[in-house]
Amino acid sequence: MKHHVHDGPLLGPIMRQALFLTVLLLLMPLSGCFGENESAEPMEDAGMYPAVWDRHTLDWNWTGSYARVLEDGPHEALPVQEATIEVDTTGTWEGGPNSAEVHLSYWLPSNTEAGEQVPVIAVVSPYFDYGPVGSQSSPTNVVSAGRGEFIYDNFVPHGYALAQVAVFATEESTGCFDYRGDGEGQGIHAAVEWLGTQNWSNGHVAIYGKSYEGATAWEAAAQGSQYLKTIVPISGTTALGPLLYKNGSAEARSQVMHSNYGSSILDYDSDDLDNMCADVLEGFLAGPTRYGLGEMDPYMDKYYDERSHIDKALGTYNGSIYWVQGLQDWNVDPHQVFGGPPGTNWYQEYIDNGYDVAGMIGQWEHNYPDQWSKHNNQDSGYGGEAIHNMTRWDWAQDLFEWFEYYLKGVGEKPALHAQVQRNDGQWRIEETWPPADMEFHRIELSSCMSSGVWVGTGSFVVGGDDSLTVDCGPVSEDKDTYIAGLAPLRLSVVPNFDGGQVFIEMRDSETGVRLGHATMDIRYHAGGYDAQTVMPGELVDMMMEFQAIDAILPAGHGLTFHMTETGEDYLQPACSPTCFMHVLPSLSSFDLPVIERDGSNVLITPQGSDAANNQ
Repeated sequence: MKHHVHDGPLLGPIMRQALFLTVLLLLMPLSGCFGENESAEPMEDAGMYPAVWDRHTLDWNWTGSYARVLEDGPHEALPVQEATIEVDTTGTWEGGPNSAEVHLSYWLPSNTEAGEQVPVIAVVSPYFDYGPVGSQSSPTNVVSAGRGEFIYDNFVPHGYALAQVAVFATEESTGCFDYRGDGEGQGIHAAVEWLGTQNWSNGHVAIYGKSYEGATAWEAAAQGSQYLKTIVPISGTTALGPLLYKNGSAEARSQVMHSNYGSSILDYDSDDLDNMCADVLEGFLAGPTRYGLGEMDPYMDKYYDERSHIDKALGTYNGSIYWVQGLQDWNVDPHQVFGGPPGTNWYQEYIDNGYDVAGMIGQWEHNYPDQWSKHNNQDSGYGGEAIHNMTRWDWAQDLFEWFEYYLKGVGEKPALHAQVQRNDGQWRIEETWPPADMEFHRIELSSCMSSGVWVGTGSFVVGGDDSLTVDCGPVSEDKDTYIAGLAPLRLSVVPNFDGGQVFIEMRDSETGVRLGHATMDIRYHAGGYDAQTVMPGELVDMMMEFQAIDAILPAGHGLTFHMTETGEDYLQPACSPTCFMHVLPSLSSFDLPVIERDGSNVLITPQGSDAANNQ
């Protein structure tokens, strides 16, 4: 740019002062011209996007099955394209092929025709086009119903590419079906590298998805691609062992988890046998072996360690994390996010290690924040009290602002906070979750009652058909108690066998509303995933921990703990009915995570009367 230079002399000091006074005299009569609602003060820059606090005042598209961004983008989606990526898998699988192919389909926005480079949002899944003729799901080259459409409709018009990637051995991808294993991660990594290096790509890739598709985000993060800039795991599995064996207690699906995906590798063609190898067969044995042998099964530790991705991603992955989790999710429980080895909270662990982390944490089950049709089906104690305010119709906008910054470098850096919903429906903004200012309120079980009788120093049998209910008095007589966090329970027991477990449900003692649950196999009494042999007659402290809870307990209400051998979808211990244990409340204590709030961080969310969930 050329600068214009004046040839004449510069204004002298006296002339400058005279000019200033003249301008000031001319402006003085205008000083009284500002109305009551006007101001001479300059307006603050409101930023590119409406503040999260103001979204409830805006008009939203309420009519669809998922949330929409505030403004539609200017671009159109170009016709689908497909690619096959060859991957060297030498030594990857025992008895498997030395090469395999990853198949993907992708849609580019129309601005790429002018040579613009764009970021990619990828969905990586085993769910594309499998099963016998007539029962296939959508193939990769068809925009998947619901979530693929969510990306296609909201983000492709704003200049993002959408990619749908089939993991090894599913759809048109070849190789072994290495369920959550290193081989599967290798194929996902190859897809990320390919997407980040195309001439239409700006080199920035995101992985988005729920459940298995959320797990693939962590598999990619554990591989550490320079092109993976952000992940959006929505109720995504972070580690397989803690998912299926919470403190050693086996979920029913732990016995068949690998088998559940057997149909994913069956296309009923000549490639089916190539999808099977020793690594696949190992998975079919993992569940029954761990359940039956417990601490005598060190071999399967390797199987589950290989399928723990969240710890491998820490320090390897160099992107951001937008975490979405339902506190009432029984498919992928919140311990996958707010848990880990004893003393570890993965959400906070990533923050402490310098990662950009934000979260949306609602009272939904295994659903999306905007999936109103599923939210309406939740029962009391399982998110039912929060349904009226549960659906986040602004979620697409929240995610859009996140992608704009981390994939395009557009806009201000999103606030790195946690949007969390309490069990009565109230939303809050917290810096992290559990909140950093949370404090524990100790309840000694020795002061509680059972069947109207003080438990005192009594011993109670739990196991088989025997159960124990402990009622504890009001936590506070004069004010509501706000519960937020993971609640530890030190339960002292004496087992009669090397085995047995306790399942505990916690309820509001006045209303009976369920607040949370905890479970533990006694061999895992120290917490974590290392079993220890216990001796019959030995006094053991079971260091239990309730799943993440965000709830209100009204003034004057207490807590009830109902203890059984098993509950919900957990299996009985392998030794049942011969194993049981004596519970000693006199030596047991419970720590309730409590916060103090004045209402200043309460978030009003868009919930219009004409929204689809209110019609």
